[in-house]
Amino acid sequence: MKFVISSTELLSHLSSISKVVSGKHTLPILDNFLFKLEGTELTITATDLETTMITHVELDNVEGEGVLAIDARRLTTMLKEFPEQPLTFEIDMDSLQVDILTENGKFSIVAQLGDDFPKLPILKEENSHSFKISSEMLATGVSKTIFATADDELRPVMNGIFVEIKEDSITFVASDSHKLVRYKRNDINAGIEANFILPKKPAALLKGLLPLDETEIGVQIDASNSFFTINGYQLICRLVEGQYPSYNSVIPDDSPYRVVVDRQQLNNTIKRVAVFANQASNMIILKFSANQMEISAQDIDFSISAYEKIACQYDGVEMEINFKSVFLSEILSNMSSGDVVIELLDPSRAGVIVPLDKENDAEDELMLLMPLGLQ
Repeated sequence: MKFVISSTELLSHLSSISKVVSGKHTLPILDNFLFKLEGTELTITATDLETTMITHVELDNVEGEGVLAIDARRLTTMLKEFPEQPLTFEIDMDSLQVDILTENGKFSIVAQLGDDFPKLPILKEENSHSFKISSEMLATGVSKTIFATADDELRPVMNGIFVEIKEDSITFVASDSHKLVRYKRNDINAGIEANFILPKKPAALLKGLLPLDETEIGVQIDASNSFFTINGYQLICRLVEGQYPSYNSVIPDDSPYRVVVDRQQLNNTIKRVAVFANQASNMIILKFSANQMEISAQDIDFSISAYEKIACQYDGVEMEINFKSVFLSEILSNMSSGDVVIELLDPSRAGVIVPLDKENDAEDELMLLMPLGLQ
């Protein structure tokens, strides 16, 4: 078996799928890429059993066919040091010796049998759904919500992004019980009704792989797995099992007090004032009065405190509400609107934060944060 491939092209493909290889497993074969040469197509696979990524490369110069597993770390580390040049892979399928020939030398490693590599999940047609979505829509939905996922061993359903698909809309939801994010788009024609919980790791891999354009992504789901097809790549992941909580029930129906404020100014102020907050609670106090917001924090143990006032649009009653500064800053950092609206009911109820102006009329973005002391 023999094939020739560009060093930079191979590194590009391997770098995209290498993030799946975790090293935290009990099967040594998972430290390898699976190479499969069939005709002129080279298919390379990486998996950790929960998540699998596959990439395809079309080759011009090939001899023979075969399947074998090659050490992932050693191969990618070596490729990073090469300038652009053709690499010739000569493989003895009997001894599994792999000779990589360059312009000036030869690198030899011993592969493993491809038959030892885990079998890929297969879509179960009888309970499957499929739809198309633009790369930009999927990437935005994941990016807007992944930061709010939890790390809760007792409630694994909270550790992923809940994706709810209607015939003409798609909603992405994530919550760690302190904060909740809901991002909805009404410019999709999915033609199905389904939902699933996408785990955090494959969601992060999707975020890094998806281009922010109108490239069409194919999505297939069954009861156990989801399959994403993206520009010559395929990502397969095991879905989180369980019922996602009724997220709409925690979103206040009507919040009579509205504060309009510059998002970036508020975020910068929070970051400055939070330096003086108690390190354990990380609490800041937001005090609203006529067209003014005061952000304050203190740490009694060290006799330090800070406050800063900024302008806002507010004509309601004077009110104070406590938030964890890290969570509020995360929410503001993951919004793109110039001004945001903070909707409040009372100091003991969750605050809802929405953009004042939408970048896209078809999107509906909402972020919710519980007051400190109620989390």
